[in-house]
Amino acid sequence: MRILGIDPGSRVTGYGIIDSDGRASRRVASGCVRTQGEDFCARLGEIFDVLQEVIGRHAPDQVAVEQVFMARNAGAALKLGQARGAAIVAAVTQGLPVYEYTPRAVKQALVGRGGAEKEQVQHMVRVLLGLQQAMGLDESDALAIALCHAHSHSTLDRMEGRW
Repeated sequence: MRILGIDPGSRVTGYGIIDSDGRASRRVASGCVRTQGEDFCARLGEIFDVLQEVIGRHAPDQVAVEQVFMARNAGAALKLGQARGAAIVAAVTQGLPVYEYTPRAVKQALVGRGGAEKEQVQHMVRVLLGLQQAMGLDESDALAIALCHAHSHSTLDRMEGRW
């Protein structure tokens, strides 16, 4: 199964694509959409366009997106939610199923505790995927979301006898 993980942000949106059989996973591609300028609507359009291109190039089967957490202020939470919406629409318009995970669930799945630091999650992503190269936190968070989905989905499938 090919999974696209997305860590949405209005300035930087991380994405990570993995192939997983439920037991082992490998990184296919990852990176960030870095939006420019002050025109917020144009930045949302850029997130949508780049993710559509990523989907077209790598043909994921499923998409996993991080849910909005409580931000420091309402304006930041609203912008994050809109960036998340642009990412979800990019997937849905391609007919892909979208799954959502809280930051706590992602940390729990990868590190074993929901209060883990971002650097701990990044370390586990590198270990689980056998990566040597350095990567930014947005990129590693997106790969972590994809890994969380792979682990969660394969467990449910095994319980239901599908995998």
